[in-house]
Amino acid sequence: MSTVLLTGFEPFAGDTVNPSWEAVRLVDVPGVELVKQQLPCVFGESITVLGQAIRAHEPDVVIAVGLAGGRDVITPERVAINLNDARIPDNSGRSPLDEPIVEGGPAAYFTGLPIKAGAKAMRDAGVPAAVSYSAGTFVCNHVFYGLMHLIATELPHVRGGFVHVPYSAEMTAGAAADRASLPVRTIADGLAAFTLACVQTSDDLRVGEGTLH
Repeated sequence: MSTVLLTGFEPFAGDTVNPSWEAVRLVDVPGVELVKQQLPCVFGESITVLGQAIRAHEPDVVIAVGLAGGRDVITPERVAINLNDARIPDNSGRSPLDEPIVEGGPAAYFTGLPIKAGAKAMRDAGVPAAVSYSAGTFVCNHVFYGLMHLIATELPHVRGGFVHVPYSAEMTAGAAADRASLPVRTIADGLAAFTLACVQTSDDLRVGEGTLH
């Protein structure tokens, strides 16, 4: 049985919940051993907590999940860049600007997950999804790059990557009702389909699967 580590983030930027963690908590994939870990929305500490979870549970696959407010579909990310550039503070109050995540590290890493197959699996399950080519420069990209650097330098037997999710519909009440969103149950169902695709698929599809523009 494959072991998959799923991570989501704590709330940030004044929100009381984070749909990445709320959805991860609901994910269930029969035949797959799931380990779930909440990460702090803090530069540096988030990678430390992720690394500790990987070493403690020795997963075959790591899928980190974060919030991309404004997107209306679930978006597996293709590339992480070696850059911290925060437009808002993290939960510790830090706002790094134009700083490398790993001094002297590669400019970028590509995901180790079959994101095209995963996006197709989500759409086949009735969940809107598309491949994205930008994970931003906030803590989500920070974790994505940190994960891929850890795999590249210490854990080549592990496959890993990152998925962004929209706001949950439960968050978009009142003044926030115009924000693009999906029900948290739908997000969880999409992550379950994506997880199963990652376990069952080692090579990605060689066809276009819909990119985020």
